[in-house]
Amino acid sequence: MTSIRSPQQLARALRAARKQLGLTQPQLALAAGVGVRFIVDLEAGKPTLRLANVLRVIDSLGGEIQLRGLPSAAADDQGEGGDHGA
Repeated sequence: MTSIRSPQQLARALRAARKQLGLTQPQLALAAGVGVRFIVDLEAGKPTLRLANVLRVIDSLGGEIQLRGLPSAAADDQGEGGDHGA
């Protein structure tokens, strides 16, 4: 498992995964349904990319996001409808 704490670390991990799979940036863009420019920006560590598209790229590479050290989703579901942000 790779620990990611910055856009640059994510960029390095995704670039390495793409290369390990033998994919070019255009091939990954096509597989993820995003533009080549998005892949270039993602691999450059641009911090303002659309999260939904980042997740599509991760999925296309066979990866997934796991959050550790945060309260579980089950605890959040119990508080649904409560006073969010108060």
